[in-house]
Amino acid sequence: MNNLLILPIAFPLFIGMLLIIFRKNIWLHRLLSPVACIFPGTVALILMNQIKDSGIQTLQLGGWQAPYGISLVADMFAAILLFVTSIVALCCLLYAFHSIGKEREKYYFYPLILFLITGVNGAFLTGDLFNLYVFFEVFLVSSYVLITLGGTRNQLRESLKYIMINVISSAFFLVGVAYLYAVTGTLNFAHLSVRVAEAGQNGLITTISFLFLIVFSLKAGLFLFYWLPGSYSVPPGTIAAIFAALLTKVGIYAIFRMFTLIFYHQPQVTHMGIGILAALTMILGAMGAVGYRDLKKILTYNVIISVGFILIGLVAFTEQSLLGSIYYLIHDMIIKALVFLIGATIIGLTGTSKLKDMSGLIRTHPALGWMFFIAVLSMVGIPPLSGFLGKLYITKGAFAASYFWLGGFGLLASICILYSLIKVFMDVFWGETVMSEDEEKGTTKGVMLPIVLLTGISLALGLGAEGIHEYVLIAAKGLLDPNQYIFAVLDKGGI
Repeated sequence: MNNLLILPIAFPLFIGMLLIIFRKNIWLHRLLSPVACIFPGTVALILMNQIKDSGIQTLQLGGWQAPYGISLVADMFAAILLFVTSIVALCCLLYAFHSIGKEREKYYFYPLILFLITGVNGAFLTGDLFNLYVFFEVFLVSSYVLITLGGTRNQLRESLKYIMINVISSAFFLVGVAYLYAVTGTLNFAHLSVRVAEAGQNGLITTISFLFLIVFSLKAGLFLFYWLPGSYSVPPGTIAAIFAALLTKVGIYAIFRMFTLIFYHQPQVTHMGIGILAALTMILGAMGAVGYRDLKKILTYNVIISVGFILIGLVAFTEQSLLGSIYYLIHDMIIKALVFLIGATIIGLTGTSKLKDMSGLIRTHPALGWMFFIAVLSMVGIPPLSGFLGKLYITKGAFAASYFWLGGFGLLASICILYSLIKVFMDVFWGETVMSEDEEKGTTKGVMLPIVLLTGISLALGLGAEGIHEYVLIAAKGLLDPNQYIFAVLDKGGI
């Protein structure tokens, strides 16, 4: 057992509770909240190396052996996402120091962010289905408050939709948990995998799997994304960046976990269903990204496109395609945080999100413009930037598995991403400068550091992809071979 696994959950939770007590000491909030992001990231890095050397790490809380107790499990896939989460959260917090405003800071902004991180980290590390539900609720409750923080009319309107959709999906989640427990008699992921394999994935279990697919599709924005564009457009920039970079990715992680570990016996049914949803998601997301001329809407529809694209790798279900999905998932978490923070900075400078009211910012803010351009090229998958390798492996994997139609939709979606974001770049940064620096509504003072950090990380991820290849390959092989996970949780636990 490895006691390190509890720290990425317990540490931000403890710091968040401490900051609630010292609500008025904002300097303490600013000091401790980055520490609460850096520490789990350090633990994740240690875990990644331990997994590489010794295999999947587990912790049975209270000494109760699996499947009877609460299991925490860190395979390479979860550990990588844990590490990237810490990077994204840290950069968003650094951005918030100079942008979120004293009023929001005073009303528990930093504790809420830490509780959200607690839920995200817990979802990645939990080894049983019920606690996945619990950790989903932890970060969702935090997000309910964060989306309304500031109390503007648009925030309150969109928050009602956001909360209603998530409450309904959580109810379906509990129904799915109850049905699966009734059929298998367990909720431990590893034990569920064994029980489903023993019973055979019959019609009832496949139906239950589609119920979970609906639940996690609502969380991830896979096809059932009608709530997402509005909900991600109304919060302040740093909150929207965290939502876009992390919350949809937890839904994607849950789909990968369920359909590589438990419901993988009828891929011609389950994975084909995911493939159809992924294709529809990319098509509809591309239509939104191309059709709107509002910066917030364009960025949020690009979040939707990436959800569909990442899941192509799961549908193809080969080592190469899964390798691509993991590479692209890492890239997308970093790059979505980056473009949302740049978008928030642009809106802060111009006072609007309408493209027709912006022009010529490249003359007054050249660094911001060229970093946005780098992010655009990376999202499209131009070599050697961070999005290239993931897109290459996903597309090759889809074609190798004879999913030519799905790979084709992925390439078409990339063209739409290019068009939508180049449109932003040309309208916002080129053309006649309509606003001098003295007329700008805001400033870039203090907010450029996290943007530069994320740009540098994205470039390093592309240019130095070979440095993380071994870790990503271990993660892909682990998803393909559920026996590794089962052995680590059950056999080492004495079952």
